[in-house]
Amino acid sequence: MAQVSLTNIVKRYGAHVVVPNLDLEIADGEFVVLVGPSGCGKTTTLQMIAGLESISGGTLRIGGRDVTHLPAKDRDIAMVFQSYALFPHMTVRDNVNFGLRIRRTPAQKMEHIVADVAERLQIAAYLDRLPRALSGGQRQRVALARALVRRPGVFLMDEPLSNLDAKLRVEARSFLSKMHHELGITTVYVTHDQSEAMTMGTRIVVMKDGIIQQAAPPLEVYRRPANKFVAGFIGSPSMNFLEFVFDGAALVRANTAVRLELPEAQRCMLRAAGQSRITLGVRPEHLILQPREVSESGTIGFQIDVCQHLGNETLLDLAEGAFRAIARVHPEEDASEGERRQFRIDMERAHFFHVDTGENLSLAPQRNGG
Repeated sequence: MAQVSLTNIVKRYGAHVVVPNLDLEIADGEFVVLVGPSGCGKTTTLQMIAGLESISGGTLRIGGRDVTHLPAKDRDIAMVFQSYALFPHMTVRDNVNFGLRIRRTPAQKMEHIVADVAERLQIAAYLDRLPRALSGGQRQRVALARALVRRPGVFLMDEPLSNLDAKLRVEARSFLSKMHHELGITTVYVTHDQSEAMTMGTRIVVMKDGIIQQAAPPLEVYRRPANKFVAGFIGSPSMNFLEFVFDGAALVRANTAVRLELPEAQRCMLRAAGQSRITLGVRPEHLILQPREVSESGTIGFQIDVCQHLGNETLLDLAEGAFRAIARVHPEEDASEGERRQFRIDMERAHFFHVDTGENLSLAPQRNGG
């Protein structure tokens, strides 16, 4: 078994604390993605698991064994780096079997392992080439093969796809997900790309300032973000945030005619929260363009500044005073830059955030109920 358990993990550089107190349990066979902006502590956390960074406090266990102070070679892990780190003077075959040779693996067994992994990763035809004769995607597969021949208990990946172009990244994401399903190796993957996190991980761990903001399956993080930071970070385009006042029955905007009536359940939730000022969070797909002839109450008028036509969808950049928003609409929608249109908010899918703390008030009733 290759569970990874981080308990009260602290990382300091002198007086500077990078990771203040991190607790995370990764189940055997799980694919966990650490995601967050630059400087959030995700790579430092991965390197502590790998043994490339010392741990200032707390306990790290892999497979139930305390490895807090063990060197990397004794942790039963394999790591793939952003730069691939291939030996340029060695063939693909020699790069892949390098670790096996160091461990004095018998030649026949080594040949069998390399052939099997090369076949899985579709690099068997390149075994006698040098790395410079390969594309970026092929080099990435070689780096993966070198890690896989170890048959590690834990697979660690530090932004391995960031050097690939957009098309190759999509193909590589699919490949890595398929590989995980087939092999079932516990995997910890670091990225700043929320699209990679959403499409690859069985669980996403969103980090900020060395602190876990939320750890949950991808769709739960998207649909039920724990706070405003998570809501704004996960999703592309990111969630829209609009400031309102709650008058006990509806959301209103000062000095305007905008009044958004709320379902009774949401009214009760906001009354219980005791908040008069609210940050309303709305995903772009839940900001719904209304027909030109419709001018109903409960809508917000926006000027369309820019239409971004992406083929399968159109993104509308909207402005209304201090409000800025993005709406995702069907590509056949008749919308023009410079015109003013009405938009309805799908209030059943909206989120309500505490203005000061950023807490998602929409989740409070369920949390309080267990």
